[in-house]
Amino acid sequence: MTITIQYFARLREDIGRDRDEIAPTEELRTVGDLWQHLHGDPPTRLMAAVNQAHARLDTPVRDGDEVAFFPPVTGG
Repeated sequence: MTITIQYFARLREDIGRDRDEIAPTEELRTVGDLWQHLHGDPPTRLMAAVNQAHARLDTPVRDGDEVAFFPPVTGG
């Protein structure tokens, strides 16, 4: 199986694609590990979700999870 990673809004535009799929490994244990592996140090303000629930960079990930990254949202 794989972990599906989706990018939204400005992140999708900056990265140039809307998703990645990656095989889980012992080194890829958290949301932050995934970002670091694919893109280096995470931006200061990065929001994430695992299986459609808000997540932090230290949230664990497992085989079959869907991880979403998106920039902070503002509204008025």
